Amino acid sequence: MIISGSGADAGIALTLFFFLTALALRYTKKFKGFSFTILIFAAVTVAMYYPYYFSSIGDFDLKRLIVPLLQIIMFGMGTAMSIKDFAGVVKMPKGVIAGLCCQFTIMPVLGFSIAYLFGFAPEIAAGVVLIGSSPSGLASNVMAYLAKANLALSITLTAVSTVAAPLMTPLLMKVFAGQFVPIDFWSMMLSIIKIVILPVIIGLIFNHFFHGKAKWLDKAMPIVSMAGIAFIITIITAAGRDSLLTIGLFLILAAIIHNIAGYFLGYWASRALKMSEQDCRTIALEVGMQNGGLASGIALEMGKVSTIGLAPAVFGPWMNISGSSLATWWRDKDALKKDRLKPNKKN
Repeated sequence: MIISGSGADAGIALTLFFFLTALALRYTKKFKGFSFTILIFAAVTVAMYYPYYFSSIGDFDLKRLIVPLLQIIMFGMGTAMSIKDFAGVVKMPKGVIAGLCCQFTIMPVLGFSIAYLFGFAPEIAAGVVLIGSSPSGLASNVMAYLAKANLALSITLTAVSTVAAPLMTPLLMKVFAGQFVPIDFWSMMLSIIKIVILPVIIGLIFNHFFHGKAKWLDKAMPIVSMAGIAFIITIITAAGRDSLLTIGLFLILAAIIHNIAGYFLGYWASRALKMSEQDCRTIALEVGMQNGGLASGIALEMGKVSTIGLAPAVFGPWMNISGSSLATWWRDKDALKKDRLKPNKKN
């Protein structure tokens, strides 16, 4: 149903506001990292007001584009990685083991607990568990760089958790989400291999043989990835619009609690293991930020993108906001500390 009258005008105005704000932020040094997130808000707004336009084109269901888009994004992730990224397992075993253990214990347990306490409907609850059971994504690497954390450890953790996802995500879903909805372990494993592992392997091979020879691709893939994620979130929002109107605020609150608790527990678990400040920051970001795109793809493969897919669609934008804010706060904190340590110069 298309909204008309004042409602339509409000939707257009709000969408334009977010879009123009995103463009303006692109040209600011301090808030540039928030422009993509604001653009996502514009996409979500237009999908909420005009869901009909993002459901189908003629007889073609737009949801069928989600998996191909994710595969392109994962291919791009592979082209940005190399086999050397996995060498960090040997070079930084303590950080990798600690990060993986926190990633695949803290977040799914938090997801299950929050879903249970909020009393979400079974399929919505399963979506909250799903985002908690997913590996970290490339966004955490960007935030680690901004936070002046251990970027090498961040890249290694993302690579290893992604490779581990075909086993760990279905297993965790079976254990925790299986109490809400039926989970087909093997089907989910094959879906993750198809959506993530194969495209990443192809990207790694491409990077190995054509590294530095396809600079146009290096420049294009981040733009393609951002556009793909925005389009995926728009499609899911349109599909689950009615549910979002009912439980949207509760899902946002759940996203905030889940995400911030992930940062907090990831950071202090690392501190308890006497790891360096940079490593603690890295693990906090890796634990708190999940691959929402992968979670959306799994929800689609389950045939539940309009319900199980809602949590990934809501959690994704919030993780970018909180991750950018936390990374910027850490960076500014370091800069302020350096200024205080500088000796005063007398004229």
